[in-house]
Amino acid sequence: MRRLASAAVIIAAALACAACAPAGAASLTGDLSVHDPALAQHDGVWYVYSTGNGTVADGNVQIRSSEDGTDWRYEGEVWEQKPAWLDDRIRGVDNLWAPELIEHDGTWYLYYSASRFGKNTSLIALATNTTLDPDDPDYEWVDRGAVLESDTGDDFNAIDPGVVVDEDGTPWMSFGSFWSGIRMVELEWPSGMRTDDAEPLALADRGAPPNAIEAPYILERGGDYFLFVSRDACCQGVKSTYNIAVGRADAPQGPYVDREGRPLLEDGGTPLLATEGSRIGPGGQSVWGDTLAIHYYDEDLGGAFQLALLPLTWDDGGWPSVTW
Repeated sequence: MRRLASAAVIIAAALACAACAPAGAASLTGDLSVHDPALAQHDGVWYVYSTGNGTVADGNVQIRSSEDGTDWRYEGEVWEQKPAWLDDRIRGVDNLWAPELIEHDGTWYLYYSASRFGKNTSLIALATNTTLDPDDPDYEWVDRGAVLESDTGDDFNAIDPGVVVDEDGTPWMSFGSFWSGIRMVELEWPSGMRTDDAEPLALADRGAPPNAIEAPYILERGGDYFLFVSRDACCQGVKSTYNIAVGRADAPQGPYVDREGRPLLEDGGTPLLATEGSRIGPGGQSVWGDTLAIHYYDEDLGGAFQLALLPLTWDDGGWPSVTW
């Protein structure tokens, strides 16, 4: 059942939570079965878009919402069926992965990945909407097609999009998983597509096989740009070794270095979050304001993946930190 909320309720929620952010792993309730969360807020309501389940709605990107950032409900999927052209481009594609949400000039841009696990025959595609409210009569995700593709002839993997806008208003999309690490291409408004077919820039690389780095997300703060990455092994339940590291640069294109000055292109990265107790393998991150959204594997639930929303804090040196 979809969320039903009057304008008065939405305004009240916005006023109540304008200065607050959802926080904590243990404090969340409701439907938390989220992998690779993209966190956003629209008209006072929180939303998380996440990786789909191949057995549900043709594997489409899943949607959850919360009036208060704490209690989450399932809102369904972006579409009931994947765009037909995806099967032609990615043979055997099951579910859609690792979405990204960004708003520009009244339009929401949803980037998502189509691939097969362990392969780099992949693509990042785009859909747009004028609202995130599924009860709005104008709500409709419109397929805009592929933005970036990779295949076995490329040294990168076109999945895990993350978009940041620079001081001039230019959007940049970071992406990547294993292969040659984290890469970047320039986008343009209002299409949300690539500006050209230039070779993707290199942002982060662990320098040795299997180059276990992925899921980039770039946050601008105070004129600096922070690249959050997930490292090591995802998607193995309680055996997952996922962890999050961060680097800083003065431009979206880098170069990124960690707190010690080590380049992220040379396996640098300041540790941000790792396994703690029964909360295993945190990663797949996005940020909204000063709230970090991640998934982790809950040992108490047999390794099931769960959503956590954690407050980012900033030290005197301008570096982020986060605790469970």
